[in-house]
Amino acid sequence: MSQKSSSCHCHTPSDRWAGSDFQCPPRDQGGVALCGACRESKVCRLGVSSERLDENGMAWFEVCCPANQEGGPNVAHGGWTAAVLDECLGHMPLLNGVMAVTAELTVSFVKPVPIEHPLVVRVWVDRREGSRWYIGGEMTLLPGRAVLARAKGIWVTRDREHFSRFEAWLEHEEAAAIHSNGNT
Repeated sequence: MSQKSSSCHCHTPSDRWAGSDFQCPPRDQGGVALCGACRESKVCRLGVSSERLDENGMAWFEVCCPANQEGGPNVAHGGWTAAVLDECLGHMPLLNGVMAVTAELTVSFVKPVPIEHPLVVRVWVDRREGSRWYIGGEMTLLPGRAVLARAKGIWVTRDREHFSRFEAWLEHEEAAAIHSNGNT
């Protein structure tokens, strides 16, 4: 079981990972690329415990819904299911050395997702057009692989300055709101 991305041994700034090398983000012991919110705890709070890119370009994720994400009795909250699919599908470009952000995501909820049971998310690239990645995936219950949810979406590649541009835009928006409120 090869993990294409886990062989990466680069230095990432300690203050935050936004702005660091997105081709080699911080990872947990299972090789899962960690977002800024999960970096401090050193584990994916959504319950993704491992990720790998196989020799055919398919990405595989081992997942377990934590009890604190229960929506109904012994059932994952639908928001958790959507967030995990967004995370896993969004890691496909990352596993290929590309930073991308979600532009569109559609989730089909096929069956209730049980909490605290082993799950697998399988992800593939349908096609690429310029900076757009069209990605699909499905969440299945182990061991029988019953399909619980499906997702498809579009991810758009971004450069390292993407989040810096966002911070500048947000600062401008906040300043404009303060100025607007002062003139009422």
